[in-house]
Formats: sequence, C-alpha cells, structure tokens
Amino acid sequence: MSTTMGSRKPAITMTRTDHEKLYRLAETHAVRDPATANELLAELDRARVVEDTRMAADVVRMGSTLRFTTEGGESRTVTLVFPGDADIAKGRVSILTPIGAALVGLSVSQSINWIARDGRKHRLTVESVDPVGSVMAEQPGPELRTA
Repeated sequence: MSTTMGSRKPAITMTRTDHEKLYRLAETHAVRDPATANELLAELDRARVVEDTRMAADVVRMGSTLRFTTEGGESRTVTLVFPGDADIAKGRVSILTPIGAALVGLSVSQSINWIARDGRKHRLTVESVDPVGSVMAEQPGPELRTA
C-alpha cells in the first residue's frame, strides 16, 4: 500500500547514520513483515542523505520527539524509536509502523498522507521537532536478530 494515497510525497532528509541503521533494520525485518519493511525501504530510497553534523534541527530523525496534528485537528506528541523501545502508552512510536515510516525525515510544517494497518487513510502535519539530544539518538542502533 502506498503511503501517499496518490499525492506527491514531500521531500525528506535523513542522517547517514539513521539511513544505514534503518536500511539494515528493514532488510532484516523483511522476512517477518514484508509490507512494513517495503514501506520503510521506499522512504529510505527517496531520502536525501546528509552527514549527521549537517542535519537541520527541525527534521524528524530517530530519537526525535515531535508534535503533529491530524486532518481532524488532533494534536499528538510522540518520539520516533527503534522497535525494541516502542511503547505507544508512553508515546514512543516504532519506525516499523506505518506512521513511524511516514514521519521519518519530515521537517516542521510538512504534511504526509499515510495508510494505517487497518487500511484507513490519514494525513498528518509536523508542527514541531525537539532537537535530538537524548541518549537514544547516540546509541549504536537496534540489535538485529534473524530468528
């Protein structure tokens, strides 16, 4: 399923480190959940990759805490995390979810359409991104298991 529902996807940017980690994660996850892995790979393929030190502070990357609004006007604050750190009750959204893959690489004021796992279409707009300064952003990444 397409993330954009027929509309053009916004330009996205990723750090080299995030791009490399997420590519390995998507490749490893492809056996378990090909659809989700393919969505993430599609985002990785279209991303402009920059050196970590050249990433703008207002771009969603791994470990970013951001606020977005939905097409219905609902506002949510979440942190984009690797699957092992996900906890929806605490607002920690996995990159291996449709919304996580849609969020990565967006900057403030950008909008994207995405399709949830239940097939419903959604649109969100990034309102703010807190600079990544957490320990999570400096971790070497997820342990990749092939079990």
